[in-house]
Amino acid sequence: MAFDYIITGAGPAGCVLANRLSEDPDVKVLLLEAGGGDWNPLFHMPAGFAKMTKGVASWGWQTVPQKHMKGRVLRYTQAKVIGGGSSINAQLYTRGNAVDYDTWATEDGCDGWSYREVLPYFKRAEDNQRFADDYHSYGGPIGVSMPVSALPICDAYIRAGQELGIPYNHDFNGKQQAGVGFYQLTQRDRRRSSASLAYLNPIRNRKNLTVRLGARVTRVVLEGSRAIGVEVATSGGAETILADREVLVSSGAIGSPKLLLQSGIGPADHLSSVGVKVHHDLPGVGSNMQDHLDLFVIAECTGDHTYDGVAKLHRTVWAGLEYALFRTGPVASSLFETGGFWYADPNARSPDIQFHLGLGSGIEAGVEKLKNAGVTLNSAYLHPRSRGTVRLSSSDAASAPLIDPNYWSDPHDRAMSLEGLKLAREIFQQSALKPFIMAERLPGPKVTTDEELFEYGCANAKTDHHPVGTCKMGTGRDAVVGLDLKVHGLQGLRVCDSSVMPRVPSCNTNAPTIMVGEKAADIIRDLQPLPAAIFAHERNDQLPRGRVRIE
Repeated sequence: MAFDYIITGAGPAGCVLANRLSEDPDVKVLLLEAGGGDWNPLFHMPAGFAKMTKGVASWGWQTVPQKHMKGRVLRYTQAKVIGGGSSINAQLYTRGNAVDYDTWATEDGCDGWSYREVLPYFKRAEDNQRFADDYHSYGGPIGVSMPVSALPICDAYIRAGQELGIPYNHDFNGKQQAGVGFYQLTQRDRRRSSASLAYLNPIRNRKNLTVRLGARVTRVVLEGSRAIGVEVATSGGAETILADREVLVSSGAIGSPKLLLQSGIGPADHLSSVGVKVHHDLPGVGSNMQDHLDLFVIAECTGDHTYDGVAKLHRTVWAGLEYALFRTGPVASSLFETGGFWYADPNARSPDIQFHLGLGSGIEAGVEKLKNAGVTLNSAYLHPRSRGTVRLSSSDAASAPLIDPNYWSDPHDRAMSLEGLKLAREIFQQSALKPFIMAERLPGPKVTTDEELFEYGCANAKTDHHPVGTCKMGTGRDAVVGLDLKVHGLQGLRVCDSSVMPRVPSCNTNAPTIMVGEKAADIIRDLQPLPAAIFAHERNDQLPRGRVRIE
């Protein structure tokens, strides 16, 4: 069967592309996903996130030793399931700061990708339970709602932040980002709203859309300088599938550069060194990798104030019943529903630290679990200057890639990360949390100097799972794709996912990736871009208060 478009990877962007492109009944679309289906109930229960970083639906990859972190090797969870990261993440709906996207446009040369130009695509994707204003909308595919299982310690955390001078913020995606508060979540009816559930499930019966699971794409097939299809690994050998119009690579910030490199598209010296035939020398492929590194504080609670106790068998059974019957209780929680954005560097262009309050200890893989109930406060530096790489370990497409985020290669990143950790410790020391927190256990009261905090960070830091930038969008020599997302120097090939972001947004990256998919779909279909955002205070034709304009 012939297809007009072949999409490699059913992550957030791939699901969006499959939906939007197949809206045209005259276009045949094939969506290929190396992972399996999201049939397991854990994918749909909000608290199922706790299992995801521990190996469920993951490629099982890790970083190379981090030379600026004393050779530490970090677990690097990347999704291997339909819906990609949106099926296994903590469901936090954050978009970043307006300055992030304006910087793409002004400093990275990405005209058309400023905040006012991408905001309409964020809104088009959104079905917000509570907000409908200049920044939010409803009726879109992705369910966005407020937490339903917050605990009293969450409110105490918000009060503690205010005691430290960080204001309360009811909407991190609104007029301002700075502050502490509750996150909006990608949930609908108290279930995860993944890209698979939101964009694919409603259109499964479209005759012009084919979805294949367990289909690992090993290379893009080139004919001269044009992509004509893909090669898929099957039990019977390699299968070639042709695309009449375009191949759309959407395998994520690790998977997309890996696929291009396997196809002979990338820096010639690296490809030759691993025995891959060079088809198109493109130096930027796999470079410019950025990620948020996470440091955390864990405190022991004065009582059963978090969800740690639910791990006991009888409480696990009861929690499951409560969720099945009423959609409430611990299972309805993403476990990271409270947090905020603040400054490590007072002169930063926008908030440069993000907090996530974890309602327990040992929630994520590699994080210590206390014997008694604990609470975790993650802090991540949002504006990393360090740049890493994704490279091939061999010419075998089945081999794991060499993932090198190159954390803390810039000393500024290290200094700001430690400042963020200090802020997290200060929040835990505020009066509002004294009824809930007995004592800090990690890093622990004996760890006080910057050098000791550095040692702690090297031993305990983890990824926030926000890699971007490895197929950078732009016009310079280091760019991989143009502003239309076409791979420089080739025809019939685009990259459409988080890998094209020139800089990592100041947030969790699921919503920005969906935005990229939405905007990419319009670009591919040669549609006029959505009108740039105009805010209420700028409109000269304001209606009288209380009147509603239907647009």
